[in-house]
Amino acid sequence: MLQGHAFDSFLKPELHPGGAFIFSQFLGGMPPAIFLFLTGVTLAFLMDSSVRKGLSPVERVVTAFRRSGYLFGLAFAFRLQMWLFGFPAPWTDLFKVDILNAMGFAIAVFSVMALFRTVDRVRLCAALGLGIALASPLVAQLNLVHVPWLLRNYVVPDLQRFALFPWGAYLAFGMSAGSLIRAIPPDAMERAMQWGALLGGALILTCQYAAGLPYSIYPKCDYWLSSPAQVLTKLGALLIMMAFAFLWTRYGAKDGWSWVRQFGTTSLVVYWVHIELVYGRWFWFLKSSLTVSQTLIAAVCLILVMLAISVVRSNWEKVAAALGDMGWGFGPKPGAAAGD
Repeated sequence: MLQGHAFDSFLKPELHPGGAFIFSQFLGGMPPAIFLFLTGVTLAFLMDSSVRKGLSPVERVVTAFRRSGYLFGLAFAFRLQMWLFGFPAPWTDLFKVDILNAMGFAIAVFSVMALFRTVDRVRLCAALGLGIALASPLVAQLNLVHVPWLLRNYVVPDLQRFALFPWGAYLAFGMSAGSLIRAIPPDAMERAMQWGALLGGALILTCQYAAGLPYSIYPKCDYWLSSPAQVLTKLGALLIMMAFAFLWTRYGAKDGWSWVRQFGTTSLVVYWVHIELVYGRWFWFLKSSLTVSQTLIAAVCLILVMLAISVVRSNWEKVAAALGDMGWGFGPKPGAAAGD
């Protein structure tokens, strides 16, 4: 995500048709799917915990729906901050359907899945995700001009927005995976990750073969906009990446520090800050002016800066205490009375 946005913002426009930019955008296109998938995983954990706590079906749905409200609050706070920092800007920018909006809307739609048992959600959410992926090319061709534009932006596929079709499929697949993780015993987790990686590889190969066929079951289908083959290919990559993250945290980092865990636990801060740095007015002199090698250096610097911010965020109490000891106003000065 970080390098993808750096190339999108800083690389010279005439270099966009080149292989470096296309490859960077392919990699950069994975994080939104990852965010939605992992949001689905954690939503499944929440629903399973609600069942274990003995909440009623209505209470379980309300609990899931509250998660939607929290993400919508973050989404609009993020849009408001971007709008204020970029003022003057069109007021419609406040209602742009970004990734946080997509998370909140999809959770609101899928909160009814809290009515089912955890084991049932495994197959139901998988079928729901597949249904959204398969229906996306059809929804993209519907004439919905009479539907309010705000609702249309949340539903209809668009290259500039994260609509429910097809992006909601990743959250549904994540709910299926999260429910499966909660349903299987801990000692079977490693075997499940192996099967997940194999399934991911099979999905990638099958979908790439299907995408290359000279005919299609859809009258019109844009691969990068609404194609089920693209959604399922990314799902395959997600399953392989999940297996890698499992191996890295269990056998690589173990109980020590892990950059995977570090970025994961502070993903909202990393997302929020880097968007402002890359697309805001801070580095206006770099916008659309760098070569490939210069953009690569800028991307590496951005990643290191965001990693540093992530570490500071995770250890803010220690950092604040250290700054206070240095007399920088983040805590009581050494020797000061408690009431001073």
